[in-house]
Amino acid sequence: MSGVGPVEPGEGTHVRDAPSAPRPRRGPLERYFEQHRRAVLGALLISAVLAGSGYLHATRPRPESPPAPPHPSQVTTVAYLNPQAVDVETDPRSFSFGVEVTVESDPPVTVTRISQPYAGLSVTSDPRTPFRTKAGSPRKIMITMRVTECGKVPRNVGLPFLDVTLRNTHAIQMHSFILGPRYAQDLSHALQVACSNDFR
Repeated sequence: MSGVGPVEPGEGTHVRDAPSAPRPRRGPLERYFEQHRRAVLGALLISAVLAGSGYLHATRPRPESPPAPPHPSQVTTVAYLNPQAVDVETDPRSFSFGVEVTVESDPPVTVTRISQPYAGLSVTSDPRTPFRTKAGSPRKIMITMRVTECGKVPRNVGLPFLDVTLRNTHAIQMHSFILGPRYAQDLSHALQVACSNDFR
């Protein structure tokens, strides 16, 4: 044999395969991930979406709380209607008149008390207090004042008012309603009649 070159195997011989490099050993977590790759990636994706939506929910702007209902005196009016005929011979010291109580908006208002500033007068109402008035349903109230002591009532009433205690779901208030000049004239006349002897 002559020449240069690789030695070729003869008949019946073969090249022995080189042993393959050993595969690195994997831990149980790696084996689990390889077997369940799609499920694990899906679970991670769901976790990320839930965490993101939880963050968005926690940082969302808070809705404004609804406005508080108005104070009862802000939505209630009391209007003087007219004096009522009273039998002067039977009870010369009484004076009756009508008022209309109107509530402009919800919630309903309860009238818990009606009074007036003069110590010599007592006040009763029909219906008796407490009574409730709803928005859009004006209520007519009859008020009777009776002179109990002429020395404690004025001769001429300049600007008389009614003290009315009102209540709704927001507050309880005492409010003074000025009923106007016609009420002042009628009340002054009634007091003159009731106390004519004492005023001379």
